[in-house]
Amino acid sequence: MLAKLLKWFIRVALLGAVLVGLLIALSWHWLNQPMAAQSGTIELARGSSLYSLVDDLHQQQLIQYPKVLVLYARLSGQTNIKFGEYQLTPELTPKELLALLESGEVIYHSISFIEGHTVLETLQRLRQQKAINHRLPVIKNRKETQQLSAILGSEQLNPEGLLFPDTYFFNKGISDEELVRRAYAALENVLVEEWQNKAPDLPYKNAYEALIMASIVERETGVALEREQIAGVFVRRLQKGMRLQTDPTVIYGMGSDYQGNIRRRDLRRPTPYNTYVINGLPPTPIALAGREAIHAALHPGAGSALYFVAKGDGTHYFSSTLKEHINAVKKYQLKRTENYRSSPE
Repeated sequence: MLAKLLKWFIRVALLGAVLVGLLIALSWHWLNQPMAAQSGTIELARGSSLYSLVDDLHQQQLIQYPKVLVLYARLSGQTNIKFGEYQLTPELTPKELLALLESGEVIYHSISFIEGHTVLETLQRLRQQKAINHRLPVIKNRKETQQLSAILGSEQLNPEGLLFPDTYFFNKGISDEELVRRAYAALENVLVEEWQNKAPDLPYKNAYEALIMASIVERETGVALEREQIAGVFVRRLQKGMRLQTDPTVIYGMGSDYQGNIRRRDLRRPTPYNTYVINGLPPTPIALAGREAIHAALHPGAGSALYFVAKGDGTHYFSSTLKEHINAVKKYQLKRTENYRSSPE
């Protein structure tokens, strides 16, 4: 009787082993078979688990045996998955999917903050990004941008120019607040680095004034090679007590009143930014300034030029005397309208 019972147990055990082996073999085969997913993306949200993601994929009929994949992950120790957005391909297997989730090779999105754009334009550009979690208030005009100063912790009431123009890469779901903080920190780092290596005898009280000048240089420069020359003109004008008389500051001071043309009365219209009226620098930057413009403001080109006029091809003609400048204006701007201006006068 005992011998028969022992044989029965052996048979059951062997059958069980065969079934377990078969189950393992089938599971291993399934783990290494392409999921036949269409090319696309999946997202593992911050705070979610592997099980919830696998369950979602099962609901989408991309994974046939979700519990097998979760069990394999636990047995193989591949549970340290990273949140983010991942690319699916038709040949991807469940096993490769698990390795992908643990690798953290997520899809990166990018956004570029553009040199010469205003903070308002930059925030509006940021608002259009669908991959970003929008937490910042909707800012519709320049006055409302003051809310950004408090968010950034800046002592400047107007946050103009406080975001560094660059291309920023991010995972889907990042907040717009985190991105602007990153751009603000980048600007501070660049400004500190450039200020520490500035040329001597500059007419700036502090790095912020240099940033103001850099924003003007950024808006006036059409050809990169002229940045330092343009900065040199403005620095010499400041040193001589001459007004900067630069159109981009007038345009910034006009705000929404600017409709693409500057009239003579606009040049005489008093605003804190109209450098045809005010002495010295405007109170804040007028745009985002890149490292090259900041460097130029702190390393202005040598020379005697005090004027420049657009030649119509993106470059400028630089003059040392008013007479030479007037002749250059006649030569290069003769066919322009009476109200056209593109340089100091």
